[in-house]
Amino acid sequence: MAEKRTLQKAKTRERIIDAALKVYSEQGFSSPTTAIANEAHVSHGSIFVHFASVDNLLTCVLERFSQSLNVELHSLYDHENDLGKLMGMHIDVLIKYENFYKRLVKEAVYLPEETRNTFIAIQSTLSIHFHKALEQDMISGKIKNVPFHMIFNTWLGLVHYYLLNSDLFAPRDSVLKRYKGALIGCFIALVKQ
Repeated sequence: MAEKRTLQKAKTRERIIDAALKVYSEQGFSSPTTAIANEAHVSHGSIFVHFASVDNLLTCVLERFSQSLNVELHSLYDHENDLGKLMGMHIDVLIKYENFYKRLVKEAVYLPEETRNTFIAIQSTLSIHFHKALEQDMISGKIKNVPFHMIFNTWLGLVHYYLLNSDLFAPRDSVLKRYKGALIGCFIALVKQ
């Protein structure tokens, strides 16, 4: 009986995290917990049975997002060191989480420090893979010898700019799907030797 109750609690906790991910994607990180409870089909009090605070819930949601993203990025990047292909893979993974990631980029400065640190960890994982590809391309003379952090931050800045201005570039579509080829092509042209 106790094992069944423990399993049920774990399922409810996961359902709340799934609901929060959806609500935050659609409404932003300042969404009320009542919206999350409604989406999860649980009582409002259930959220605080499973999470000590709203910040704790947000951190758990971001950790789940980070784990999912990292698993996908690692499985894609482990066998690929071509910069263009890596950028394509990066965009493909972000497309799956586009609305949530866009909110995260837009609202990160307003989030609690622990949550922002998780966001930074996501970027760090990505930077490791880019560094490997950039290093090979710099050694072989395919790209300009520019400090790694400048190249990486320029790529992130380009992707983030398009996400933050998606209402201008792709009002009713995925901006990343629409501009994937152009973003990669333009960036490669900028850094190519």
